[in-house]
Amino acid sequence: MQENLFIAALCERDRGLLNDMLAPVTLRSQDVVFDEGGAAASVYFPLDAVVSLVVSLSSGATVEAAMVGRDGMVGALAALDGHISMSRAIVQLGGRALVCDADAFRRAVMQSETLLTAIIRHGQTVFGQAQQSAACLAAHDIAARLARWLLRARDLSDSDTLPFTQNFLSEMLGTTRPSVSVVAHTLQQAGMIRYRRGKIEIVDVAALQETACECYGVVKDQYAALLRSAACTSGGEPPTRWG
Repeated sequence: MQENLFIAALCERDRGLLNDMLAPVTLRSQDVVFDEGGAAASVYFPLDAVVSLVVSLSSGATVEAAMVGRDGMVGALAALDGHISMSRAIVQLGGRALVCDADAFRRAVMQSETLLTAIIRHGQTVFGQAQQSAACLAAHDIAARLARWLLRARDLSDSDTLPFTQNFLSEMLGTTRPSVSVVAHTLQQAGMIRYRRGKIEIVDVAALQETACECYGVVKDQYAALLRSAACTSGGEPPTRWG
């Protein structure tokens, strides 16, 4: 069974504090885990599911701020500071996760200074990803952003086949559906992806990495540093498997 890399990086004691309260759950694509300003009653640790933290605009448009998968968790800081979420969490790729009650999570974290430190560092990493996403939206073209986004989703799902519609991609990237259609067609013509209705298959990872903006590598490095720091803080070892 695929593991959550953040939990795997923790020391045995901190893993034990979390494992005692975790239960398996299946998340369905497009499910809203929690909404902006609403209560986050649970904390989720994805295994192969992928969750997007999105910001809603007054126009009705949504833009992804961060993508969370098997290298992190969703709802942790909200659980620690009163259950109020600062963003909307929507399941991008359905799959398996581990879930625990927010109150139980807070009690467990307060038993371990090293676990609390690791959770706070995770929150800082998610915030760093959101900052990178804002810079990416302002500075990079749609092709580079789409390539970056597909690579990140591939890493977290550990799959070359991604069930995304053009409409969903346009929402996550903060652009229009016709723009996504044109760029997806260009990437397909270049042999990087194979696109069918509602499904994208990544064919040439290396070429897609060449097309992606620097933000892909920056975010990946941030999460690798998070897992190393979690292991160091908790006295554990960094997980060896990473997509």
